[in-house]
Amino acid sequence: MNVIVFGATGAIGSLAVQQLLDDGHNVTAFARRPDRLDLTSNRLRRAKGDARSFQDVQAAIHGHDAVVITLGAGMNRSSRIRSEGTLTIIRAMQQHGIRRLICQSTLGAHESWDNLNFFWKRIMFGALLRPVFKDHELQEQLVRASGLDWTIVRPSAFDDGPATGAFRVGFGPSERGLSLKIAKADIADFLVRQLADTRFCKAAVAISN
Repeated sequence: MNVIVFGATGAIGSLAVQQLLDDGHNVTAFARRPDRLDLTSNRLRRAKGDARSFQDVQAAIHGHDAVVITLGAGMNRSSRIRSEGTLTIIRAMQQHGIRRLICQSTLGAHESWDNLNFFWKRIMFGALLRPVFKDHELQEQLVRASGLDWTIVRPSAFDDGPATGAFRVGFGPSERGLSLKIAKADIADFLVRQLADTRFCKAAVAISN
C-alpha cells in the first residue's frame, strides 16, 4: 500500500514511518524538514512542505492509498497546525479520491473527557495545554465531517518505555483504573494496524495502559 504520513518527523510520526516500512508499505514522509528523519529505505520518499499549504499537500498526496496524520507543534502551545493542517489534508484527499484517513488525536477529547483525572482536566488540558487541547477537538470535528473513511486514535500521555501490546483499546468514558500513559511505540503500531483493521472505521478509539 502507498501511505503518506503527515508529521513524519515527530515522536509518533517517525515511529509510524518505521513501522509502515517494516510492514512492507511504500511510504511518503511529509514534514517541514523531512531530512531530519533518520531512516533509509528504497520504499521511503520524503516530501518537504507545510501541511497548511494546499499546494504542498496536494502535490505530495497524489497516488496514495491512505493517509496517516500525526501532526504536532512541539513546544508551541498556540499553534493550530493540527486543525488547519488536517483541513488542508482532507480537502486534498477529497480532490484526489483518497478515502482512508487515520488521525492521531488525544485522550480527553470530546466524550473521552471523563477518562481523565484531576491533573489532566484542571492543570494540563484545563490550563497549560488548553489551546493544544482545543485544537485537537477542532481537528476531530473536521475529520468527522469529512465524509472519508476515517479512524481517530486517542492515546493517553506518551511514554518512552518499550512497546507492550498490552494496552486497553476502545474503552468508554466510564473506564477507570487507567494509568493514562502509553508507549510511543504502541501508539505508532496501533495507528499502522488501522490500515488493515476496519473495526474502528468512522469511529474514535481510545488507547491507554
